[in-house]
Amino acid sequence: MARPRKPLLSRGRIVAAALALVDTEGLQAVSTRRLAAELGVSGPSLYNHFTTKDEILDAVADTVVAQVDISMFDGRTDWRTALLEWARSYRSALTDHPHIVPFLAQGPGRRPAGLRMADAVFGCMVQAGWPPAQATRIGALMRYFVAGSALGSFARGFVDDATAYDPADYPHLGQAHLLADHQQQVDQGAFETGLTALLDGLALQYARLTRADPP
Repeated sequence: MARPRKPLLSRGRIVAAALALVDTEGLQAVSTRRLAAELGVSGPSLYNHFTTKDEILDAVADTVVAQVDISMFDGRTDWRTALLEWARSYRSALTDHPHIVPFLAQGPGRRPAGLRMADAVFGCMVQAGWPPAQATRIGALMRYFVAGSALGSFARGFVDDATAYDPADYPHLGQAHLLADHQQQVDQGAFETGLTALLDGLALQYARLTRADPP
């Protein structure tokens, strides 16, 4: 039997095409009509694999989350080290695909990779001795922090024009026009500074919690 001239349509091909559109043009670029055109198929053929555009975006979001390393939540790594390594991997995945972050911010819903990640974080915190309610808050806090850090660039928010920041109006922004040239250093450094501060604060809470536990 002769091979088809075009690869058969599959969920994987649809998700890959949708992710490419999100990465290059943003969430608004994704539509079933546009995806069908990109894949060289008729629009209705997509519905053999997905019933709605949101289902496609759910699959795209879960593909990105599946890139996040959660192996550190293995029951052997201490909770602080696990959160540190996970947050770095999580941010790396999101900064590779920043346009999907607003959709991911809605929560894991029924996405398998997202639910596995939430389960791993929560389980690690509870196993370490955090009360379940606080473990839930820690998971939410980390997601807010990581997603926010990946959503935009502080350094790119300043224009590369020294005349834009008149010292008469902005006496402390004399070097602001140089920030864009050091985007990665500024943004990565800000993330690491915030992550350390966040984990230091949690460590203080944890110390108080464990001291309060009866022997």
